[in-house]
Amino acid sequence: MSQGGINADGTIIAPDIWTVWLALAGRGFGKTKTGCEWVLNRKVAKGLGPGAIIGRTGADVRDVLVEGPAGILACSPPWNRPQWEPGKRRLTWDNGVIATVYSAEAPDQLRGPQHNWALADELAAWAYADEAWSNLMFGLRLGDHPQVAALTTPRPIDLVRQLLKDPTCAITRGSTLDNAMNLAKSAVDNMVRRYGGTRLGRQELEGELLEDLLGALWLEATLKKCIVPPGTVFVPEDFERVGVGVDPSGNDGASEEVDACGIVVAGKLKPGLAQQMGTEIIVLADITEPRSPNAWAKAACDLLDDWKGDVLVCESNFGGEMVRSTIQNYKPSAPVLLRNASRGKHVRAEPVSLLYEQGRVKHMPGLADAESELKQFTNRGYQGGSSPNRADALVWIVDELSGCGVPVPFIL
Repeated sequence: MSQGGINADGTIIAPDIWTVWLALAGRGFGKTKTGCEWVLNRKVAKGLGPGAIIGRTGADVRDVLVEGPAGILACSPPWNRPQWEPGKRRLTWDNGVIATVYSAEAPDQLRGPQHNWALADELAAWAYADEAWSNLMFGLRLGDHPQVAALTTPRPIDLVRQLLKDPTCAITRGSTLDNAMNLAKSAVDNMVRRYGGTRLGRQELEGELLEDLLGALWLEATLKKCIVPPGTVFVPEDFERVGVGVDPSGNDGASEEVDACGIVVAGKLKPGLAQQMGTEIIVLADITEPRSPNAWAKAACDLLDDWKGDVLVCESNFGGEMVRSTIQNYKPSAPVLLRNASRGKHVRAEPVSLLYEQGRVKHMPGLADAESELKQFTNRGYQGGSSPNRADALVWIVDELSGCGVPVPFIL
């Protein structure tokens, strides 16, 4: 595969011009092997470093990108096999080049380190794609021309759309069938027979970027229409009720990697303003990020205080009453309402998605990460790469403010 690529307008991008090489291809195309060989032949062989290797999870980095059958170790010739130190998350070659591995589930790992090159695998399935990508790009600043190879099966997330429009992004597209000679014929035949001609096949086999997933509960067009006009300002007094939705992390605060806790604030407009705005509920802010239990409890309570809110709606599956006590250890008077997720995520989300179709919920600008997660909900389940912390928190609070469990007529 050449080092250059095709830009969004069809023009050729020379290898010394592109900053991002985006490989959008179906499963089995050989994305991982291609990316690892790019690292070995174009970067390590020239003594360029340090590098970053990022996967969807820590396990993915180890099992696929480093130790997997198409990973760095397998692609390395015997005379240039790097030393792999899992405890240090580090690969070291004899010529001094060092690469550090990172998990996209812990985007703060990429805050601070500097790199000359990066390999980013399954970008569209990253749980915190925008945050991890931003931290990576801020640190991609060493050498004459730092570059990143981003490999992914296409999914309609905002980051992928932005890269497709970036004039410094070279694009390679491919399908599963392009690499059929290296795959088990029976497996290829079965995939084509089962998924050929379907939307899922177009995405997963042909590598086509589809604007909406099959059975998506939130369509791209619906979410575009739900954005409040820029410049609109709300104050706590505009709402008859305000609440914060919390999707607690399953982390106990003792492990090295801290999980993300979904925290989203929304308000139900007073009737007169609701008539004027043509909607009922405004999602105001999303402050989801990896936090320890004490930190997310403080963040959720402070956000509720900022908006003079009425309730903290918290999923109780992780910890039960411990969720309440964690919050009330910080603020004893915190109005905590525990909800148990007894149904599947998509089942809980479906009634809330109908409110969007009715125009009863709108978003303040700047909630792209939450919207990306919403778009991964389908009637077959959540199709995203990891847990939808933001979307879960949003669903909890919108459900509470709307009385979604017991439908209430809303007439504009």
